[in-house]
Amino acid sequence: MSEMITADLVDLDLAANTKEAAARSLAERMVRLGRVTDLDGFLADVAAREAQMPTGLDGGIGIPHCRSAHVTEPTLAFGRSGPGIDFGAPDGPADLIFLIAAPAGADDAHLTILSSLARRLMDPDFTSALRTMTSAPEAAALVRGDAPSAVPSSGEASASAPASGEGPSEAEGAVAGGEPGSAPAGVPAAGGPEGTPGAEPSAPFRVVVVTSCPTGIAHTYMAAESLENAGRDAGVEVAVETQGSAGFARLDPAVIAAADGVIFAHDVPVREKERFAGKPTVDVGVKAGINRAAELIAEVRGKAERGEVTAPAAAGAGRGTPVESAGEPGEGYGTKLRKWLMSGVSYMVPFVAAGGLLIALGFAIGGYTIDKAPSVAEHFAWGQADSWAALLFQIGGLAFSFLIPVLAGYIAYGMADRPGLVPGFVGGAVALTINAGFLGGLAAGLIAGGVVMAIQRVRVPGPLRGIMPVVVIPLISSVIVGFLMFLVIGKPIASLQKALTDWLSGLSGANAVVLGVILGLMMCFDLGGPLNKVAYAFAVGGLANPNEGSLKVMAAVMAAGMVPPLAMALATVVRGKLFTKAERENGKAAWVLGASFITEGAIPFAAADPLRVIPSAMAGGAVTGALSMLFECTLRAPHGGVFVVPLIGNPALYLLAIVVGTLVSAALVVLLKGHARKASVPAQAADEPGETHEKVAVAA
Repeated sequence: MSEMITADLVDLDLAANTKEAAARSLAERMVRLGRVTDLDGFLADVAAREAQMPTGLDGGIGIPHCRSAHVTEPTLAFGRSGPGIDFGAPDGPADLIFLIAAPAGADDAHLTILSSLARRLMDPDFTSALRTMTSAPEAAALVRGDAPSAVPSSGEASASAPASGEGPSEAEGAVAGGEPGSAPAGVPAAGGPEGTPGAEPSAPFRVVVVTSCPTGIAHTYMAAESLENAGRDAGVEVAVETQGSAGFARLDPAVIAAADGVIFAHDVPVREKERFAGKPTVDVGVKAGINRAAELIAEVRGKAERGEVTAPAAAGAGRGTPVESAGEPGEGYGTKLRKWLMSGVSYMVPFVAAGGLLIALGFAIGGYTIDKAPSVAEHFAWGQADSWAALLFQIGGLAFSFLIPVLAGYIAYGMADRPGLVPGFVGGAVALTINAGFLGGLAAGLIAGGVVMAIQRVRVPGPLRGIMPVVVIPLISSVIVGFLMFLVIGKPIASLQKALTDWLSGLSGANAVVLGVILGLMMCFDLGGPLNKVAYAFAVGGLANPNEGSLKVMAAVMAAGMVPPLAMALATVVRGKLFTKAERENGKAAWVLGASFITEGAIPFAAADPLRVIPSAMAGGAVTGALSMLFECTLRAPHGGVFVVPLIGNPALYLLAIVVGTLVSAALVVLLKGHARKASVPAQAADEPGETHEKVAVAA
């Protein structure tokens, strides 16, 4: 633990008789060493953490801890109390008190360092040695792990500390328990009967565990260690995923699939919980994982023997954030790349929508010269519409300026989790500076994520692991990404971006119509899926450096995206008998969704009848995209549907393009469904003479 604890931070005769007094006494030692800058402010943060959940643990241990802006570096102070101090543990007062302090912005650093301590606190030899120590320097050395008499915990013996930037330790994927392929005598195999003499050795019972607590520091790792030890004692294989504040490394899906039971020991929601669905599950607080580990192991075995399992995960359930759905083992590189890019796009879209709409409103109120207005910070007249227009325009411009950095930052985030954010944002900012635009943001994000992933694979000495996520990785990766973007690939990408911008500016006639057709087909092929998002991202990327061509592209993309739900809504009105009752109800909502440019409104229809709905939608979208480009319609807002018609160039022709495309799609889907219905009538009549036409239509 490096010099996180020294002899000056050890008090072997702690005189305090309350947990508040104990925290103050130990914190004063931190203040004297310059580790804490504001004693009362720091103690207030400690008290706030204590209010979330008592930090006393069975075995006479108290671990008050917090992250605080008043801490200069990760620090640990240790006090030993003769009579003991009440920290809320069920078994009574604590005589070993560890005050853990970490800077507010150093989550990864202190979690990496302190997870080792948390695991060692579950080792009776370690705590016994602390109770018999007579020298502060020796106690500090024992806690740091560099004393000759220090006894490593069972968890440390089986797994090393986490590598740089990996967050949780390798013990998360490590297995604790009996020998592979055999079960201890008298221990039933997974869900099976007791072993019998002469029987073939059965596989050991396997449990996967997830632990987490509000701060993701001590309790998370102590529960992991306790459950690993209990599993080892019971001859059960235990694989742990610690979901700490530095993120988490997912257990291999194969390990989860092979597990016979699941234990959740947590005080915050389990991330990606659906991965563990369909198995016998015990769900408790994190302290139960520390204090009742053996009981939990027995409980999950009992559930397995009785066949008590949770409901299977619904198709497509879970996956809360883009990064949590990116890059699972077994996926091809193309799938991972698509998810990484969609991670960046999904975080970028709110900036595009807010910034673009504010810019458009500024133009609508103040006219197209509003971009020449002086800064509202220097000149603002409360009663003048132009000043309010300038305010909206300038706020929107600032929001829009984040587009490329956010795109790059969250592509890197999708690849490497939080360590990818800094180099990703830096690379995106460089792309903005050198006018590399949308293409530069894509390249910067992929480079930043790749650089961080490469650094994370480097094994580093233990003392350096704590500073890797907050100092070393951001520093090295930012330098590498900045160098590559400024001096190596940035300029060629900027030239390519300029060529693309010039091409869009010069679009006219047949070329513009062809591009409109292509964009219309992309917008309607998967109805909000990856191809749809690529077309939309291409359009909004052009708004970062708007010109006549890019504004035409944005108009064509939005118009085409409105067609599918509007067409399905119209078709349910024109030929309602071709649709089920549920589809007719969905058609009512599709009017509003289509008018609002929410292409996903057509998904229920496509899911029920993809071979007829999707081609029809694509045909209408292609017609609308082509007409929008032919009519030279423009759009400065990235979203809004019919509600931003006042901001559209040639609005009457724009609406005409949408109407024509909607009519084409609706006519085609009615024609195709009607043909299918007629073709199926003879067969239906032969099999079920009493079947009504309505049912035939539903079957079609």
